[in-house]
Amino acid sequence: MNRAYRLDDAFLAGVRGFARGEDAWSELHFERHALDLFAYQVAHNAPYARFAQSRGFGADRLPTTWREIPAVPAAAFKDAVLATFDIREAELVFHTSGTTAQSAGKQYFERASLYDAALLAGFDRYLLPDRPRLRFLHLVPNPRTAPHSSLGYMMGHVSVLRGDGEAGWFLRDEGVDVDGFVTALVRAIAQQRAVCISGTAFAFVALLDALAQRDLSFTAPAGSRIMETGGFKGRSRAVTREELYAGLSSRLGVAHEAIVAEYGMTELTTQYYDAPQDRGSGARVKVAPPWLRTLVVDAQGCEVREGEVGFLRHLDLGNRSSVAAVQTEDRGYAQGAGIVLLGRESDAPARGCSLDAEDLLQHVR
Repeated sequence: MNRAYRLDDAFLAGVRGFARGEDAWSELHFERHALDLFAYQVAHNAPYARFAQSRGFGADRLPTTWREIPAVPAAAFKDAVLATFDIREAELVFHTSGTTAQSAGKQYFERASLYDAALLAGFDRYLLPDRPRLRFLHLVPNPRTAPHSSLGYMMGHVSVLRGDGEAGWFLRDEGVDVDGFVTALVRAIAQQRAVCISGTAFAFVALLDALAQRDLSFTAPAGSRIMETGGFKGRSRAVTREELYAGLSSRLGVAHEAIVAEYGMTELTTQYYDAPQDRGSGARVKVAPPWLRTLVVDAQGCEVREGEVGFLRHLDLGNRSSVAAVQTEDRGYAQGAGIVLLGRESDAPARGCSLDAEDLLQHVR
C-alpha cells in the first residue's frame, strides 16, 4: 500500500504542476515513473505479470525504457480482471462499450483522486483555457442513470466544478430529448450564458437531424463551445467530421474553431484533445497532458516513423490501478508532439461511446 501511495503522490504532484503551468514531466521524470510503475504492476497484477513474462519482461527483467513496456490489447480488459488491488475496494468502476454487462470490459480505480485530477487538468488546459463559468448541456450518458460510464462521470465532474450550477442532460434511453435541449439552449441564449455542449458524434447527428426537420437554428452566446467525442463510423451510417462540424456550427451558432474533439478510452485515465492551433480546417492534431504518451506501431508492434500510419499504443501513468500500457486498434500517425487520429482498423469491431448514441437515431423525440 505504501508503494502504491508513493506512486500516486508522485503522479498527483506532476498533475498539479501541469495544472499550474509548470513543466513537471521531463523525459527523465516520465521514464523513471513509467519504469517504477511497471515494476509495481507486474508485482501486484498477476494476469499482467503473466502477459509481460510472455513478452520477455517481468520482475527479474525490467524494460530499460518506457517504449519497451509490454502493452496489453484493449480487449484484455474484457478477458481478465486487470487490477493491482482488491477490486472490492475500488472507488470507481467504469465499463467499456459492450452489448451486455458480461461482454463489457471493466476498468477499476482504487483511488478516484487520480482520475479526477487528470481529467480536470486536461479539460482546463484544452477546453477552458480562458477559465469561464459555463452552462453545460450534455448529450452524453447521465452519471446518475449510467454510473459506470467514464464519459458520463467525466462530464458530471466537470459540470459540478466548472459549471454554473444549471447543467442539463438530454440523452435518454428512448432517445435524444430534443425538446429539453432546445428549451435549455433558448434559456441560456436569453440569459446570455455561454454554454459548453458535450456529445458523442452520433448523438449530435441525431440532434442535427431533428433540428433540420423542425427548421431550427440558434446563435449560441459568445464564448460557447462544443466538445465532441466518439468515432464517425457507425454500424449503419458514416458521417465525416467536416459534415458534422459544419452542421453543428450552422445549427447551433458555435464557431468551427470552438468545436473540440476529445479522444478517450475507458481503459485510460487521461484524454486527448484537438490542439488549439489545429482547430480550423484540415487534419486536427490531438495533444494530451504529458503523463499520457503514445507510440505508433506497425502490425508487428514495432514503432514507425513520424508521419507513418500505424496502430496507437498508449502509456498512461494515471493507470496505476490497472495496466499503464494499452494497445489499441485505433489507427493514426504521430505529428510533432501529438497524434492524428484516423479511426479503427477496417475489420475491427465498432466500439466507443458514439455507438450507444447511434441506437437513438431511430428514436429521436
